[in-house]
Amino acid sequence: MVHDLILFFSGIIVGAMNAVAGGGMLIGFPILLALGMPALVANATSNIIVLPGNIGAAVGYRKYLKRVPKQYLLLLIPAAIGSIIGATALRHTSFTNFEHYIPGLILFAAVLFAFQPLLYKEIHKHIHGSKKRQKSLRSIIYVSLAVFPLAIYGGYFGAGFGFVMLAFLGFTKLRNHIHRMNALKCVITVCIAATSIACLYSSHLINWRQGLIMGAGNLVGGYSGAIGVQKVSSHFIRIVIVIIGISTAIYLGLRSY
Repeated sequence: MVHDLILFFSGIIVGAMNAVAGGGMLIGFPILLALGMPALVANATSNIIVLPGNIGAAVGYRKYLKRVPKQYLLLLIPAAIGSIIGATALRHTSFTNFEHYIPGLILFAAVLFAFQPLLYKEIHKHIHGSKKRQKSLRSIIYVSLAVFPLAIYGGYFGAGFGFVMLAFLGFTKLRNHIHRMNALKCVITVCIAATSIACLYSSHLINWRQGLIMGAGNLVGGYSGAIGVQKVSSHFIRIVIVIIGISTAIYLGLRSY
């Protein structure tokens, strides 16, 4: 019972964080490991966890989602193809190999999250400093080229995908509409998670019971995070997540090597 409550309330936190900016599974993944779930299973199960939350967040952002131009749905094509490649690679990764990969993956995600504001700033500087305004379709093509490798990463591991996706959406005309960007990010994440689940469905890597419990909390957190007002300093949250991510990477690294 206590185990299930931890999963549920952790899911609420993960969902709220993902709805606002991303990085939630940098909290959720260590919790799954602490509860005794093997790293490879925790990673595959994370798709079940984040799917309801991002659906809930997309519903919460629905009035902004309606204002996103329809051509941006083209981004779902490279997202789906990339996630198939990533999930297939994950399916053929052994438990032992993944245990060796995971410290580096978590550290990579934590570093991305730490430097996201700088990445965001540089992207916006590039956009506003440009003398020529990019056409909408051309910018979507450029972002599509970035989404494909990101989706491979998302299908294989996924932690950190959301905030990197937000940074790249800064290249588009949505850059001045953060809620529309978040809404589109949630839809793309739903596409990647659903595609990954389809690829991993028969692999026996997904812990359905624990994933659905945490996913239920994620749904609550995702919807609440999308419609609510942030009460906690994003800077404080960022510091906590980065510390947890780096600490987890070091712990798993020492355990694996």
